[in-house]
Amino acid sequence: MARTTPAQFVRQVRQEITKVTWPTRRETAITTAMVFVMVALASLFMLAVDAIFAEGIQFVLGIGG
Repeated sequence: MARTTPAQFVRQVRQEITKVTWPTRRETAITTAMVFVMVALASLFMLAVDAIFAEGIQFVLGIGG
């Protein structure tokens, strides 16, 4: 494997950074909002599944009601 000097490494890193397409502020805000919405939906889904399982277990075991 070829060894690179620290200077070569820094040059290569700078070259790669210029290839990166950075998101705009608007894209970042939209993506962040989408993440929050998906987290809320996933939380509601897990809450519903947990409630259904809890009722099912209570019914099978005959406790709590």
